[in-house]
Amino acid sequence: MSLGNNLFHARKKSGLSQEEVAGKLGVSRQTISKWELDETLPDICQSKKLANLYGLSLDELIAFDIDVKEIQDIIDRTDEAVSEKVDWTKAWSKKYPVLATYRNEVDIQEYAAGLDRMVKDLERKYGYSQLDAFLVLKDILAVVWGNQKNRP
Repeated sequence: MSLGNNLFHARKKSGLSQEEVAGKLGVSRQTISKWELDETLPDICQSKKLANLYGLSLDELIAFDIDVKEIQDIIDRTDEAVSEKVDWTKAWSKKYPVLATYRNEVDIQEYAAGLDRMVKDLERKYGYSQLDAFLVLKDILAVVWGNQKNRP
């Protein structure tokens, strides 16, 4: 996406009109339109003001992805009580069917014991809480997955 397209989507996501953004930045509505159409570019100071206005970092504004922003907003609005009610395995198994079937095929206890040792090791070595250790392990698994995907 272009910067202009990012500006347009970020503004729409914020529920602001071009006139409202122009008023807050002290520029004309036509200036906002030109930025959104990629006819001109905002300077770095105006870009920072736009990012702040839209509740984004400058990096997020430049690489704005409305789908990712919407997912992040949903995550931020979902409290722990609601999250615990969701059957995440069932929800994700629609996209990844193996999640609905592996329990009948895999010796879960064998793998769980190994993962449990890793979680306890992270807690002991780094002083992480149990939740933090699980989150770190999740990211380590993501690195392993990324390395596997990039192998020939």
